[in-house]
Amino acid sequence: MFFENVTLLDDALASEILPAIETFPCPYDTEKTHSGVVRIVFPEFTCVCPKTGYPDFGSIHLCYLPDKFCLELKSWKLYLNSFRMIGAFHETVTFHLFEMLKSQLQPRWLFVAGDFYPRGNVDTTVVFETPGERPNGSDKLIPVLAPHCKSK
Repeated sequence: MFFENVTLLDDALASEILPAIETFPCPYDTEKTHSGVVRIVFPEFTCVCPKTGYPDFGSIHLCYLPDKFCLELKSWKLYLNSFRMIGAFHETVTFHLFEMLKSQLQPRWLFVAGDFYPRGNVDTTVVFETPGERPNGSDKLIPVLAPHCKSK
């Protein structure tokens, strides 16, 4: 029923059905300033549970300090929207986004969080960050990721 139109992430990557990510030259020199962090939040991310076929909803938080390239926002939006019928676990999709952005942007610093909303009262947040010192201003942009479930 649900699985008829679902493509697993590995199959989507192998068949190259995800749209291309575009970049543009960074307009400032982050090596000198160790600042200029970019934050992008995509609050309506959707993928599909590869076990059940049910939709998973979450928010993707991205913070990065560019080096030579910045992420073009329309291509990022289209890329994330293409996951609507992609089957992937929360950990898998968040790691994929982190590794893909690391490869495409080659940033000085990168933080990616997949903050997924509860299903069955289970709240999941997955975070990946490049090692090293956080750049100036990043502490003001990284969200405090609190559970969405109510507990006593």
